[in-house]
Amino acid sequence: HPSQRVSLGDNVTLRCHLPRLASRIQLCQDQRLTSCMDKYEMQDVADFYITTKREHAGMYRCQYQVQKPLQTSEKSDPMELVVTDFSFPPPGISLSPGGHVGTGTNITIRCWNKDYGATFLLHKDGCSAALQRQHPDEGSMATFTLFQVTPTDNGTYRCSYLIKGYFPLLSSPLGDNVTLEVTPTSAHPGAAVESHRNMVVAVAGGCAVAFVFIPLLIIFFLLTTRRCQRLRDKRHGAPPRRPEAVQLQAPRSDSDCLTYVELQAEPPTTRSPAPPADPQPPTIYADVRTGGPH
Repeated sequence: HPSQRVSLGDNVTLRCHLPRLASRIQLCQDQRLTSCMDKYEMQDVADFYITTKREHAGMYRCQYQVQKPLQTSEKSDPMELVVTDFSFPPPGISLSPGGHVGTGTNITIRCWNKDYGATFLLHKDGCSAALQRQHPDEGSMATFTLFQVTPTDNGTYRCSYLIKGYFPLLSSPLGDNVTLEVTPTSAHPGAAVESHRNMVVAVAGGCAVAFVFIPLLIIFFLLTTRRCQRLRDKRHGAPPRRPEAVQLQAPRSDSDCLTYVELQAEPPTTRSPAPPADPQPPTIYADVRTGGPH
């Protein structure tokens, strides 16, 4: 603590969290530029206080020891302490393309310092840790790329560099800033027209299908209804409907002797013929005159 960048002369607290009570807790720097610090108290949290100097910049790890049985733990994951030295000049920075950019654009940020830079770090305001770091072969310029940016990448960016030499995490101050502004990409002008055209085609196609399908559906329904009615009549033994008798008669003026016949017009049927009924003699009408021969 603090978790942000610290400068030479700042008071810093380094804290070790343990999974159990320990009789001895030790904090050591990987580079061994300073002596390890120890605490001999039964506790599971230990705070170590330092006033930063150049040699305090480095990587730190915690380790603890228990008495019963006597055991020493493995070292913890490293914690990085970067110390800023304002006696070094800040790096330069550039942003390309500049100004407002659309969503999906690739952005290039360059940082440089030709005299002291070894490893360059890219920072964004509001983020405690560096976004990217780079160790260029030539050592004087680093190129950072932000791929396919979105409005969430909006913000202010700065660079710093770790100074060449004996202190690996001694840093320059932050340099000048550049501002990235990403605007959402508007839809293509023809997209709305194309979408409307597709909708019209879809509606027209649906109407055409309806005009063809609905009459077919009605015909199918009527045929099905008629067939069901016939099957129902057959199942209940209902006799087919018979047409009315048709009487044929020749005009009276055509002959003096007339014969009248009553006929029944009946369509053919597929039913089995019923047993013959008593024959009915045809009805004959005769007009007999008693006059002499013609």
